[in-house]
Amino acid sequence: MQNAAYLRGAGNTRFGRIEGSSPLALMAAATDAALADAGLARADIDGVLCGYATTLPHLMLATRFCEYASLDPAYAHGVASGGATGGVMAMLARELVRAGRCRNVLVVAGENRLSGQSRDQSIQTLAQVGEPDMEVPNGASVPAYYALLASRYLAETGMHADALSGFAVLMREHAAGHPDAHLREPMTLDAARAAKPIATPLRLSDCCPISDGAVAVVISAEPGSGTPVRITGAGQAHRHQHLCTLDSVLATGAADAARRALAEAGNTVAQIDYLAIYDSFTITLAMLLEELGLAGRGASPARLAAGDFGRDGALPLNTHGGLLAFGHSGVAGGLMHLAEAARQLAGRAGTRQLPARRRALFHADGGVLSSHVSLVLEAA
Repeated sequence: MQNAAYLRGAGNTRFGRIEGSSPLALMAAATDAALADAGLARADIDGVLCGYATTLPHLMLATRFCEYASLDPAYAHGVASGGATGGVMAMLARELVRAGRCRNVLVVAGENRLSGQSRDQSIQTLAQVGEPDMEVPNGASVPAYYALLASRYLAETGMHADALSGFAVLMREHAAGHPDAHLREPMTLDAARAAKPIATPLRLSDCCPISDGAVAVVISAEPGSGTPVRITGAGQAHRHQHLCTLDSVLATGAADAARRALAEAGNTVAQIDYLAIYDSFTITLAMLLEELGLAGRGASPARLAAGDFGRDGALPLNTHGGLLAFGHSGVAGGLMHLAEAARQLAGRAGTRQLPARRRALFHADGGVLSSHVSLVLEAA
C-alpha cells in the first residue's frame, strides 16, 4: 500500500511591486515561512522541486536555489509547465513521498516578474507559448491568445462578454481580506466593464496583474500538527500545446485531468466544497469552471450571480483573490491557490477562514489552456 502525502505547511511573501527583490531571495523568504508553518528544520527537507523563473532562467535553478537557501536534499529538480507548474510539482512531490523516495519535499516558486523586467520583456517572454511559425511572428501576445479563446467560447455558449466582469469583482472582494494581495482595492461591476480594452473581448479588468512574489509548500509523509490535509487524488492532461491545434474550446483537457484526480480520490465533483481554480483571465476561470463540471456551459456567470462562489456560497472560490487580484508572479501565482486551499482545509486561514471545509478541488493550466493538472485535497 502506498503511503499518504500531506500538505504540511505553506508560506508566501506579499505580492505586488517589491523593489530590490530577486527570485532567490523571494523564494527563500517563502521557504522560511513554509518551514515554520510545517514545524520543520532545513535539515528535514530531503526533496526540493523548484519552478522556473523568467527573470532568472538558470539551467539548474533547483540546485542554485538549494545552494542559496542552505538546503542539502537527496532529490532536487527544476520544473517548467507554464501556469500548471505549481500543480505539477505538488503532484510529483506527492509521488516522491508515496513511493518512499522522500519524506519532506519543498515545493517552491517565485520571481520579481514586475520589478525585475520591463513590460515589453515580459510580454515578449510570455508570447513564446504561441506557435513559432504562425502565431508568434504575427505579434500575438498571451492576452491575444486568450481573447481568441474567449471569442470562440462566447460564440459557442451564448455567454456575453459583460458576464465575465463579475469574476473580476469577486476576486477583488476576496483579495481585500488578504494583507499580502497585490490588488486589494474594491472594484464595482460598472468599473470592471468600463476598463480599457486589451484584446477584444477582454478588458484590463479581465486580465491578471504581473507581480513580484513567492510561495512555498511542504508535502510530507507525516501530517504534522493540527488538522491533516491529504492529497487524495491527482491527474493531468495534455491535449495540445498551441491554440491553432486545439480541436474544441469545449474540451481543452481540463475535464480529463479532473476526472483522473477525482477517480483516484474516490470522489465526485458533487463532494467538493472548496474551489482553487486557475484564473489568469476571467475567461480562463469561466471556461475551467464549466469544463470541470462545476457549472453548465455558459452558466458559470449565473452561479456567480447567485452567490455560489462567494465566501458564504456553496463553493467558495479562490478566497485569497486568485491571480486576478492576489497577483501573478509566474509559477508562484498558481501555487498560491494550493497554499490557500490547504490553509482553508486545515483551519489556518486567519480572518479569511470559512466554516469547516472537507474537500477542495485545485486545478491549474499552463500555456493557452494547454497543460492541465487537478488535485483533490481532503481534511482528515
